[in-house]
Amino acid sequence: MDAKTNELVGIAAAVAGHCQRCFSYHYNEAKKIGIDQKDIQEVIESAKAIRRTGGNNMDEFVDRMLKQKE
Repeated sequence: MDAKTNELVGIAAAVAGHCQRCFSYHYNEAKKIGIDQKDIQEVIESAKAIRRTGGNNMDEFVDRMLKQKE
């Protein structure tokens, strides 16, 4: 994997995984190697959407499970 892809994947994983330390590291590395802010913002928005969807799906799953137990 090339350096740009590696850092963008790291940023996305950090956002989706709620890891501030990881995000700081990969964001700083991305800036060091000259990754455009637009590319960084795009991957952040994608990761936020994935995180949001996962959270919503989990909430729905938990609600369904609770209803089954009634």
